[in-house]
Amino acid sequence: MTDILLTILGAAAVALLWVALYDSNRFVVRKLTVADKRVRKHVRAAVLADLHNKQYGSGNERLLQEIRKQKPDLILVAGDLVTARPGKSLESAVKLLGELAGEYPVYYGNGNHEHRMKLYPETYGDMALRYGEALAALGIEPLVNEKAVLAEYGIAVCGAEIGKEFYRRFQVRQMPEDYMTNLLGQAPGDLYTVLLAHNPDYFPMYAKWGADLVVSGHVHGGVVRIPFLNRGVLSPGIRLFPRYDGGVFHEGKSTMLLSRGLGMHTIPVRLFNPAELWIVDFEPQPDPEPRPDKHFS
Repeated sequence: MTDILLTILGAAAVALLWVALYDSNRFVVRKLTVADKRVRKHVRAAVLADLHNKQYGSGNERLLQEIRKQKPDLILVAGDLVTARPGKSLESAVKLLGELAGEYPVYYGNGNHEHRMKLYPETYGDMALRYGEALAALGIEPLVNEKAVLAEYGIAVCGAEIGKEFYRRFQVRQMPEDYMTNLLGQAPGDLYTVLLAHNPDYFPMYAKWGADLVVSGHVHGGVVRIPFLNRGVLSPGIRLFPRYDGGVFHEGKSTMLLSRGLGMHTIPVRLFNPAELWIVDFEPQPDPEPRPDKHFS
């Protein structure tokens, strides 16, 4: 009986290892369509988040091939394309962005890793400076609490770089009611507002600020997902079963696209949790057909 049990456990361990290796080296394409009367014409965006220097083939050729296949009009980056680790190379992210920037406009919102490199030069040396210079050479200017107006499409893309205190482990720190307004000013209500906000924990505050679509990452899908329940297990803040783990969420009139990301770092594994490339289609919402006047006799 013991031998049978050990055989079953061994087979299960091998199966889980195979799934982990498989899921850690693939990505899936997921799509979202949003419609709003302020959107002037159709535009398609590819969303990249949490790549953390991961490469899908030499020079990320598999990822680039899929992005090109989807024919986006622009690229939205929701942070952490690099990993803040002393001595870590920036080359793969810069090379990927170089390919993309040569073909599409790139709107880059920083994550906690880009932010951390800037905050602690005594730890990371000149990583932030070198990365910033490389992006500038490609014509990419990260949206650090700024917005880019895409007048042709009736869309504003804003990038929120919230403080390091909102990334503390074990708890979600309360965000002051006026924090987002102080950071970004008033949301441009006459434009459909896309907010690149890496940390999804504050989605209710982003919604109150006036974001129509929040694009987030950070949680990596919970690293391991429970089959059938479709729940992520662990957040980077070391919290079990985070409320926002991956997918599409709604808060009032706001929607959040929470990518499970494309890479890994501290826990270098994915289980039942493949990486994601998101494609978002923004569509004009036609005015409803006018109802015929009712005549009463």
